[in-house]
Amino acid sequence: MMTNESAPRYLPAGESALVVEFGAIIDPKLHDRVLALDAAVQQAHIPGVTETVPTYRSLMIHFDPRILTTDALIATLSRLAMPSKAHREGRQRWYIPVCYESPHSEDIGEIVSLSGLPPARIFDLHQGARYRVYMYGFAPGFAFLGGLPRELTLPRRATPRAPAPPGSLLIAAGQALIASCAMPTGWYAIGRTPVKMFDPRRTQAFLLGIGDEICFERIDGAAFDALARAAEAGESCARSEILEEP
Repeated sequence: MMTNESAPRYLPAGESALVVEFGAIIDPKLHDRVLALDAAVQQAHIPGVTETVPTYRSLMIHFDPRILTTDALIATLSRLAMPSKAHREGRQRWYIPVCYESPHSEDIGEIVSLSGLPPARIFDLHQGARYRVYMYGFAPGFAFLGGLPRELTLPRRATPRAPAPPGSLLIAAGQALIASCAMPTGWYAIGRTPVKMFDPRRTQAFLLGIGDEICFERIDGAAFDALARAAEAGESCARSEILEEP
């Protein structure tokens, strides 16, 4: 079993990508190692490396096989010095408005049935937690989060439900997610934010950075409608502050 201190596993992904895996759980210390390697690769400017993709527990490194081989990349990675600061510079804490009222908490009935908790307790648990942005995936702007309270750990659906609308806050399998567009999903919609996670009109199309923190702020339906109009006009509708690193 891999731990936070285990040596990484190098897993070739075809002839032009390498996955460096640090563990098998959702854990901030493990994710710090992913970010540290990502930062080291960025700073090293390794010839042939074209893109890096951090995830919950691993870093995928894409490269040009005409310039770099898998064995040569592994040898280079083993010699890299890790940055003293594991976190990315300029990490932010985001305060994101969320409405838990109907119709935005579409699946609250099923969540109540599966968790055995009353709606008010479910919303308090979800809104009161502090989350980390671990990765983007599945679709542009789909932000995968860690930090979901253990009481809200639910199994995924056996079959996907009809598309949840953009901005849906989804939970399943101990994870939390903010959806950027309407997609069928095997997760459960607990609330919805008017904030656009992905907006190609912005200079930075993806709102959140990997490693950022998120606090959800509860709003009512009227505030949701007003902020949704502002978001459609191009406003962020979320505030943030720079995190001070220890």
